[in-house]
Amino acid sequence: MNKPGAIRILIADDHGVVREGLTSLINRTADMHVVGEARDGIEAVEQYTALQPDVALIDLRMPRMSGADSMKTIRERFPGARLIVLTTFDSNEDISLALRAGARGYLLKGAATEELLRCIRAVKAGQLCIPPEIAAKLSARFSNAVWDPQEAEIIKLISEDKDDNEIAKILNLSERAVASHVDRILEKLGIMERSMVKMVTTLRSASTPR
Repeated sequence: MNKPGAIRILIADDHGVVREGLTSLINRTADMHVVGEARDGIEAVEQYTALQPDVALIDLRMPRMSGADSMKTIRERFPGARLIVLTTFDSNEDISLALRAGARGYLLKGAATEELLRCIRAVKAGQLCIPPEIAAKLSARFSNAVWDPQEAEIIKLISEDKDDNEIAKILNLSERAVASHVDRILEKLGIMERSMVKMVTTLRSASTPR
């Protein structure tokens, strides 16, 4: 199937019916094309390495190697990998596992077709794709965490798009100290991408009564 310029997608899921359904759906979409399929986490890593797709849809729970572990391995080899979790599970632990492993999108398998396609396009464009119900759980985690004054200030500066060097100058800290604080903040939130910090703070600001 020749689709010049189409988004190249890898699907990793241990259920054949799911893979076939997603492949059929995606291949009917003008700007997308499935280039490979994987039946477990190890195959996901192998196929990603061989094909280097634009976006990979990865189930969270698969045999031989979990989706989270396969994503970690992929991100170690390809730091810019654009990965979307497509799963039936949405517990705080599952969300944290996926986002800490490097997922830039998190969708439930009951998502509408247009939501799935929109998410693929967004992640391909370098954006995050976190549905409102998942973002709300991240926001709750943020609210329940205990932040010391310095962490709270760093969170504010991250939400203002300041990098570590700028934060270090503003707070009169070394860049190493700032990086250490940022790592702890991401760990508390159960995420890997610092851009998600801005997403969560924006969500909380929008939902806070004025």
